[in-house]
Amino acid sequence: MAEIQKGERIAKVIARAGLCSRRDAEAWIAAGRVSLDGRVLDSPAAVVTAESHIEVDGTPLPAAEPARLWRYHKPRGELTTARDPQGRTTVFDRLPPELPRLQAVGRLDINSEGLLLMTNDGALKRQLELPANGWLRRYRVRVHGRVNTARLAALAKGVTVEGVNYGPVEASLDQQTGANAWLTVGLREGKNREVRKICAHLGLAVNRLIRVSYGPFALGKLPNRGLEEIPDQRLRQALGLEKKEKKKHGKGFAKAKPKPNRPGSRRGFKKPEHGESGDSGPKSRGAATKKTASKKTAAKNPGAKKVGSPKVRSKKRTVGKAAAKGAARRGPAPAKSQSAKPTPTKSKSAKSKSARSKSAKSKPARTRSKSHANRRRPS
Repeated sequence: MAEIQKGERIAKVIARAGLCSRRDAEAWIAAGRVSLDGRVLDSPAAVVTAESHIEVDGTPLPAAEPARLWRYHKPRGELTTARDPQGRTTVFDRLPPELPRLQAVGRLDINSEGLLLMTNDGALKRQLELPANGWLRRYRVRVHGRVNTARLAALAKGVTVEGVNYGPVEASLDQQTGANAWLTVGLREGKNREVRKICAHLGLAVNRLIRVSYGPFALGKLPNRGLEEIPDQRLRQALGLEKKEKKKHGKGFAKAKPKPNRPGSRRGFKKPEHGESGDSGPKSRGAATKKTASKKTAAKNPGAKKVGSPKVRSKKRTVGKAAAKGAARRGPAPAKSQSAKPTPTKSKSAKSKSARSKSAKSKPARTRSKSHANRRRPS
């Protein structure tokens, strides 16, 4: 049986079960098709509770389905009504037969197109239609005429047209091409033919009107006559019954590995973390630079002397050892006679001094005149 709140009218309960509308339920009751607790009703004024037993045509009333919502792309030429006395096409005529009985949220006239919400729950339908929820209905409007941007901006304060007061309207000019223009209009009331009447008040004739969004739900890329159900979680979030899940940051992701300390890299040294040994300051950089420089010089000149190494021997000691080995191979030198006088050998410094004195004697001395006037001119 349908979920019944305390003290509800029987026609409302039958409509919530999805069998028909409230008006049709009242007609069924008048025709004697509905019974309450084994008694056939003749008036729709009966009030029922959860303990009441309701039957329609001898069949118990089915349980009410959970509230669901659909997006429908309404084309031009379809009426937003359950049935038309003139036999014109309605938005419900081409819906799949397996769907439950749907109701339109709001209306779009026969020449309008775009997003139309549909639901299987009458209470949800009335909740979404209330201006108190503050949902913005946005339209793309093509008009014929020159748009006055100042009058368009004045609509934000509201406007009165033919004695009807309209609330604030968000309107902006998107494009003006010749005698036609595209507008974006947003309103929160949704009165009958509100957009068309306001545009006519501004001297603009509407030749195309497309609803692109209704509150948090947008038309998007839904094809013409396309129908798509809105997920239950998204519907509950839009109604404020469920909070949106926040994206988690920092959890579940791999932590980046620290890069090694490379002295020769362009990025330089990486500052060590707390507890690590070593210093990354300028002193350590200088030491590392010196080490790399000494390695390069050692590779270029393998015979060079290494500073601070006790194993390296001096050059003088190496030369002395080589001379001693050569003398040992040649044997003892012959003895010199006493009569022979040793020839004196001059040192390098004495030789250089004598050479300087000889060169000074051979060159004549230069005489300089005291002034420029005493110089002799050639005759």
